[in-house]
Amino acid sequence: MISLDHAVVARLDSHGERFEILVDPRQAGLVRQGQPVNMEDVVAALNVFGNASKATRASDEALMKVFQTTDFVTIARKIIEKGEIHLTAEQRKQMIDEKRRQVITFIARNSINPQTGHPHPPARIERGMEEARVNIDPFKHLDELVKETVKALRPLLPIRFEELRLAIKIPPDFAAKAYGDIAAGSVMEKDEWLKDGSWVCVVRIPAGIQGDFYDLINKLSKGEGQVKILNQVY
Repeated sequence: MISLDHAVVARLDSHGERFEILVDPRQAGLVRQGQPVNMEDVVAALNVFGNASKATRASDEALMKVFQTTDFVTIARKIIEKGEIHLTAEQRKQMIDEKRRQVITFIARNSINPQTGHPHPPARIERGMEEARVNIDPFKHLDELVKETVKALRPLLPIRFEELRLAIKIPPDFAAKAYGDIAAGSVMEKDEWLKDGSWVCVVRIPAGIQGDFYDLINKLSKGEGQVKILNQVY
């Protein structure tokens, strides 16, 4: 369980009753996103309170009336999913800033400006979000936030999400060492070791990281690697 020093109140009002539990806000956010989380890693106490500040526990009668159970894990999950999580101003700012950076990074890496064929710089995406007055909910999943942000940005910025399929050939002297880094930085569709010790593969990468990926290939192969664009994947 988490420390009380890091806990905030998650509260649900229903059927004239109030239910509160003490949670870690970041872990509670994962629960809201549907991720598998051990509830003991989320809460500071295995109690459902009517008033957490006074340590007044909710009665079994109230729990049964609203949740039809007294099982803590079941109830705690419903409170987190349907209730309000009360953050401090500093906690909310930190979580919003972190999620905003994740959204900007994702869009910059995975999309391009179709008018130029190049990715939008992160600073331009951030300015567009400010112009479009994009609100970041710190408890929403990144995928959902990206969809909402892109919808708000499209009237301001031309954006297209696409991937590139690349064929890569790495000479024998660099092939073994390059394999791991290339596999980690892409989605590998197929690969093959040639008789001379060279390694060839077909990978997919987000179009927005094309320049960085080419730099990686050059670094791993000392400029001797070969890369060919096979096609674009929309």
